[in-house]
Amino acid sequence: MTAEMAEKTVSVDRLESVISVFGSFDENLRLIESELNVKITDRNSELNLTGGEEEVALAEKAIEGLLTLVAKGETIDSRGVRYVLSLIRDGRGGEIGKLLTDVICITAKGKPIKAKTLGQKEYVGAIKANTVTLGAGPAGTGKTYLAVAAAVAAFREKSVNRIILTRPAVEAGERLGFLPGDMQSKVDPYLRPLYDALFEMLGAESYNKCLERGTIEVAPLAYMRGRTLDDSFIILDEAQNTSREQMKMFLTRLGFGSRMVITGDITQIDLPPDKVSGMRDAMRVLEGVDDVAICRLTGADVVRHALVQRIVEAYEKRRPEPPEKGGRSKASRSGARAPAKRGGQPQL
Repeated sequence: MTAEMAEKTVSVDRLESVISVFGSFDENLRLIESELNVKITDRNSELNLTGGEEEVALAEKAIEGLLTLVAKGETIDSRGVRYVLSLIRDGRGGEIGKLLTDVICITAKGKPIKAKTLGQKEYVGAIKANTVTLGAGPAGTGKTYLAVAAAVAAFREKSVNRIILTRPAVEAGERLGFLPGDMQSKVDPYLRPLYDALFEMLGAESYNKCLERGTIEVAPLAYMRGRTLDDSFIILDEAQNTSREQMKMFLTRLGFGSRMVITGDITQIDLPPDKVSGMRDAMRVLEGVDDVAICRLTGADVVRHALVQRIVEAYEKRRPEPPEKGGRSKASRSGARAPAKRGGQPQL
């Protein structure tokens, strides 16, 4: 705590707001107390905040921000509390109201899909406003999930006739050859995240019907060559593992009435050291091109378990120098000298 102690009172008008902001067994209040080192006491329709002057001011802004979200029908959980606190600490409390977003689509079980962070909101907005969107960010930021949600929404609105999901079948240290079955069986594990997202949003019956009719297609990137994709919503996942040539091939598949979303994490490239990541190259080449959006999500946009966000942040702080090609950094190349070439006089 700071030397200066302070006390504030925040009024909560409605019982529903109290319950939503408090959380189950007051877990949201306990989280604010822990994060800001303040004491929060419930007194009927008022919350009494005590602690250091600066910490109490932050807690007051956080609770008022949460009340704003609850008043608009948003559900508050521990992840939401942490994100609001991060905005408050960064001096961005005035942007909390921007978190109130429209529903992207409704899952088969009636769950509304929404952007949960400002970065995600900008990403979804870019998808709606541009023909081609590149979304780069660490694991758990919802890159693929939100893209699939946008694709399902466009499909239901009949603005596209089909959804095409693809990703490169690049091995992350493992080998495909030992897997049983034909080629499709071998690449299915790589496409599983795409299957799962579609299955959740469409439901089993609708999903299978769409597959049978060909209105939904899930295929390896290699199957895209030579095609022109009209009236389609096309998603390329794990794009950091494409080569420069593969990325150019994919981008030139774009047809009339279609939209493309390219997602990937450029910190997790599984290409050989002599290969340039197609996504990294595309983000450089396409910067500033009209009707192409490049969105960069960060650890603040992670919406998985809180520990995932801390893991991402830890890796970002200790990230080595970016590799020039594939995954080999200057540091790794400078650590050993190349053997001298033999030439001139013969060995004796």
